[in-house]
Amino acid sequence: MRYSKLFFFYFLIHFFSTTAQSIAVLHYGGGGDWYSNPTALPNLVNFCNKEIDTSLSEKTTTVKPESIDVFDYPFIHMTGHGNVFFTPEEAENLRNYLLSGGFLHIDDNYGMDQYLRKEIVKIFPNIELKELPGNHPIFNYHFKFSDGLPKIHEHDKARPEALAIEKDGRLLLLYTFECDLGDGWENQEVHNDPPQIRLKALQMGANIIKYAFEN
Repeated sequence: MRYSKLFFFYFLIHFFSTTAQSIAVLHYGGGGDWYSNPTALPNLVNFCNKEIDTSLSEKTTTVKPESIDVFDYPFIHMTGHGNVFFTPEEAENLRNYLLSGGFLHIDDNYGMDQYLRKEIVKIFPNIELKELPGNHPIFNYHFKFSDGLPKIHEHDKARPEALAIEKDGRLLLLYTFECDLGDGWENQEVHNDPPQIRLKALQMGANIIKYAFEN
């Protein structure tokens, strides 16, 4: 970690630049559809700007895990259905980004879990992915979710899990599993989710955004 100070100052410079209020989608390798749910983040951004007084850019961009450009974004979102693969260089870059103040939200769009978990180990080989308790502040940061992560799509009919990597009391990575928040963020006609389900998804997404930007 001899470059940690350099990465930290680079992150601070970009955090307070004009791109500081932008979020990005992670364009990862391995063949999975990293580009799925194209209307999800724009809808979440619009909801956050209207409901929790954020000033996020309505234009979301893509960034690759090996690029120094990841440091331009305090919040990066990752999703998909299939294979995920990080090279050692990509894993190291993501680790430096997260340790320097960045935040990665991974939302399983159904089917990526079996590939993803081993890739998270590449990023943090010595920190265990743990489930957040239902009383964690992220579930009550603005909107209240007394039962923890809401269930948006059925998938395998298992309960939703909010899994995280934390270090020194700070949440670095959040992995939402068996939930599929992104489908709930998409345009209503894409999945025909009831309004109350879409609202839960957007409210939980807003909690994640607000928590990530303020902690």
